[in-house]
Amino acid sequence: MQIKSGSIFSESAKIALTSIVAHKLRTFLTLLGIIIGVASVMIVGAGIEGLETYVTDSVSNILGSNSFIIGKYVQMGELSEEEWEQMVKRNKDIKLAHVDFVKNNCPDCKVVIGELGTMRSVFYESNEIKSTSVNGVTAERILLGNQEVVEGRFFTEEEVNRSRYVCVIGWDLYDQLFQESDALGKVLRLGNEPFKVIGVLEKMGSSFGQSLDNEIHIPITAFQKVYGSRRSVTIRGTAVNQDRFESALDQARAAMRVSHRVEPGGEDTFGIITTEEINSFVDDFTGIIAMVVIPITLISLVVGGIVVMNIMLVSVTERTFEIGLRKALGARRQDILNQFLIESFVLAAAGGLIGLLIAFISSIIIELATPMTMTVSWFYALLAIGVSGGIGIIFGIYPAYSASKLDPIEALREDK
Repeated sequence: MQIKSGSIFSESAKIALTSIVAHKLRTFLTLLGIIIGVASVMIVGAGIEGLETYVTDSVSNILGSNSFIIGKYVQMGELSEEEWEQMVKRNKDIKLAHVDFVKNNCPDCKVVIGELGTMRSVFYESNEIKSTSVNGVTAERILLGNQEVVEGRFFTEEEVNRSRYVCVIGWDLYDQLFQESDALGKVLRLGNEPFKVIGVLEKMGSSFGQSLDNEIHIPITAFQKVYGSRRSVTIRGTAVNQDRFESALDQARAAMRVSHRVEPGGEDTFGIITTEEINSFVDDFTGIIAMVVIPITLISLVVGGIVVMNIMLVSVTERTFEIGLRKALGARRQDILNQFLIESFVLAAAGGLIGLLIAFISSIIIELATPMTMTVSWFYALLAIGVSGGIGIIFGIYPAYSASKLDPIEALREDK
């Protein structure tokens, strides 16, 4: 009995596939709605996943992995006006002495640096580059993140201690001011202050449309001489490894509390965030986007399902005689139902696969033609294929049920 049932099901599938191949134009028009729907879901999903990957990679490149940031007002998420006012009253400035204290009291920290920043114009002879990121940093800054010096060197701790007017420039300054010729030993001006170029950083590219290479690093002590020493310093650090990150974070926080003379049980008088918190925030943000956008794009799949149902209803009408003949020869209602359900499922699933292929090719083209990162996710692929196949079955039920209910005598009276 099982063999017979399997044989009948196989025969129903064969008839369904034969019908699909025999009506090529109708099949194409039926597939079109599903193809567009699946491709839309996949491209939007690839864009969302790509955004998450792009931001995560950018954070890792800029801040480094297993890293933390301590600042006077560093904070993730939104604050109410009252919370902001309390933080302004509570939090204290961070000085260079605090950077040294954290470094000396964080044995699980690999690197601890201090930095200050501003935006200024940089001059070389008669040339000017505007809105350059001027970073005053300690000597170990080059050990943070993934950026390297490709020409020359970074400044030393002695040069920081002596407030030397030396600088390490980003690729944009190297390219635009020196046309990639020898920049070492040349003198740039920050305002009226001369800084000797001793190193060139590797090219980093851009993030969110903003160049990461329009930057210049100078000793933090020289920065304070030029721009004033009353600014609060930002502390950045990395752990020795991922396993010791939490202990490094605890040690850095404890050191800051001691240096700020915070009473036991008192609130921190500084802010602290980690790259993990930033990445988690990005995950939540992209998750919200997905929750809003993906259901909207799935509507196009529903529209495609309605098209499948309409075409299948037309198919039932056209094939009334065939259905009557099959029933007269012994086909059961279940066999007719299976035939049309298989047909609608195959149509929708085929449309899903074609849509997936189009989305994959489109994602590659978008990545090549734009700076946008596209990440084709298996989750969205399975979602799109699963939903398209499910829609094929759901919207094929009514036409299949209508076909299975046809009276064979009445059906045979219809013209072929």
